[in-house]
Amino acid sequence: MAMVEVKVPDIGDFDEVAVIEVLVKVGDTVKPEQSLITVESDKASMEIPSSAAGVVKEIKVQVGSKVKEGSVVLSLESDAAAAPAPAAQASAAAPAAAPASAPAPAPAPAAAPAASSGPVEVKVPDIGDFKDVAVIEVLVKPGDSIKVEQSLITVESDKASMEIPSSAAGTLKELKVKVGDTVNVGDLIAVLEGAGGAAPASAPAPVAAAGAPAAATASAPAPAAEAAAAAPAAAAAHDPTVAPSGQLPHASPSVRKYARELGVPLEEVKGSGPKGRITQEDVQNFTRAVMSGQAVPKAAAASRPAASGGGAGLDLLPWPKVDFSKFGTFERKELSRIKKISGANLHRNWVMIPHVTNNDEADITELEAFRVSTNKENEKSGVKVTMLAFVIKAVVSALKKFPEFNTSLDGDALVYKQYYHVGFAADTPNGLVVPVLKDADKKGVLQISQEMGELAKKARDGKLGAADMQGGCFSISSLGGIGGTNFTPIINAPEVAILGLSKSAMKPVWDGKQFVPRLTLPLSLSYDHRVIDGASAARFNAYLGQVLADFRRVLL
Repeated sequence: MAMVEVKVPDIGDFDEVAVIEVLVKVGDTVKPEQSLITVESDKASMEIPSSAAGVVKEIKVQVGSKVKEGSVVLSLESDAAAAPAPAAQASAAAPAAAPASAPAPAPAPAAAPAASSGPVEVKVPDIGDFKDVAVIEVLVKPGDSIKVEQSLITVESDKASMEIPSSAAGTLKELKVKVGDTVNVGDLIAVLEGAGGAAPASAPAPVAAAGAPAAATASAPAPAAEAAAAAPAAAAAHDPTVAPSGQLPHASPSVRKYARELGVPLEEVKGSGPKGRITQEDVQNFTRAVMSGQAVPKAAAASRPAASGGGAGLDLLPWPKVDFSKFGTFERKELSRIKKISGANLHRNWVMIPHVTNNDEADITELEAFRVSTNKENEKSGVKVTMLAFVIKAVVSALKKFPEFNTSLDGDALVYKQYYHVGFAADTPNGLVVPVLKDADKKGVLQISQEMGELAKKARDGKLGAADMQGGCFSISSLGGIGGTNFTPIINAPEVAILGLSKSAMKPVWDGKQFVPRLTLPLSLSYDHRVIDGASAARFNAYLGQVLADFRRVLL
C-alpha cells in the first residue's frame, strides 16, 4: 500500500481560492475523479477531483482554508501510484449522491470591440475546454441597459457552471439564445445598441452561476420518503423559505443542478452555509416546506392569485400547446363536470401525498363459494351479494386492528376516528364518483350489499347528493369486473389509505404436498407514508388477506 498526496490541479487563473465544502471524510474510499472539496473565488465555484483511488487517511484542508495549484488536499492509502489529474477536469456525479465536480479554466471575455454607437455583437468568449455547453438561464431581456461585464446568460457543462458576461455596454436589442440551447466559443449571444466602452481582453472570468431557473422538470422525485420523514433538527435554526433580500443565490454548481431537477427556485431559498451559501440540505428543507403546504414559491403564487392555502404551488413547465390539425383530423370534447372536479382533486392528492403501494394476494376460494351459495339462497330477495361487500366488512375488521389507517392528518396531529364509513369508487357514464357507505361496522354483508346497490344506482343516475360522498374514513377502488393484476390507486384526501382490487384468478398454490388450484384476489394498498410506514402497511394487507381467506376471523 502506498501513500499518495492529492494536490490541487491547474484550475486556471486563480490564486488562493477558499475551500467552502469538504465532500469526504477520513476512512472514505474514493475513486479517481471523485470530487473531494469545493472551492470558490469571487468569480467562480468549482469542485476539485481526486487524481487517484484509495482510502482517505488524512485531510489537509478544512472549510475556510485557502488553496492554490499544487496545494495538498489530502493523503490516500492506495494500491497504485497517483496519475496526474488533467488540468481543470472533474467528474460528473449524480446530484443526489455527490455534487457534480466543477473545476473549469478561468474564462475570459472576448476581445473588446471598438467603441461604437451602432450595434455590437456579444459572443461567447473562451470558456476553456468545453464544447456544446447548455444555456440554463437567461439573465437579461431585450430593452435592458447592459453594463460591461454584466452577466447575460448562465451555461453549464457536466463539469462547471458559469455566467457569460457582456464584453460591451449598451441597450440589449436582441437575444440570440434561449434556455436549453447549446453554445460554443464564438457563438453570438446578443446584439447591443448604442454600445460604448467595452471590456478589455484580459477582463476577469465569468462569475459562478447565480441561480437555477425556477422552471424545471417534475420527473424527479422528491427526496426519499424516509429522508423526508426525518427532517434534521438543525433545520429549525433558519427559515428555508426566505432568501436574503437583494442577494443572488449563492450555491455550488452541483447544488444548482440538484435544485433544477427538483424545480426549486434558489432565489427563494435561504442558505445555512458560510456567508449564506445554499446547501443541498437547504434545498431539501425548502422542498419539504412546499410539499407540506407551509410555503408556496412566489412564481407559483403569482400565477394563481385565486388559490388560497393548501395547494402545493409547484413551479412546473407550462402545458404544451399543440396544433393537432397538423397531424390529422380530430374531435374536441369538453371534460364532464365530474371529471373536472375529480381530476383537480386527484391531481392535488397525488402531488401532496407521498404515495407508496403495497401489493399482496388473498385466497378467496372458500369465500367465493360461500358468496355463490348465499346468492342462490337469497335469490328471491333481489339482493345480490358481491365480493366487494365482503371486502368492506373485512376492511372494517382491519381498521379496528390497525387504527392508524382510520385517521386523517391535521397539521402535525393525527385525528383518530371512532366511526367506520367506507367509500367505494363507482364508475358512471360521466366519470368516477365515490359514494360512502356509512357505519359499515354496524351492518351485515347483506345490508351492505343492498345499500351499495342503491348508492351505485344513484351514482349512475347522477342523483348522488353531497352527503352521500362525504365523511369517508377509507376507500376501495375495485377493477375486479374489468381486469388487471395490480395498480396504484390514488388516496382520497383527507384519508390516509385506499385499497385497490384487481381481477381474481385461479393459480396453482403449493399446499405442502402438491399444487392445488386456488382463487386469488390481488390487493393493492396505497398509503400516506407521512402517517403509515411500510411494515404497518404490509401487516394490514396480510391481515386483510387472512380475513378474506377465512371469514370467521371477523368474529374475533
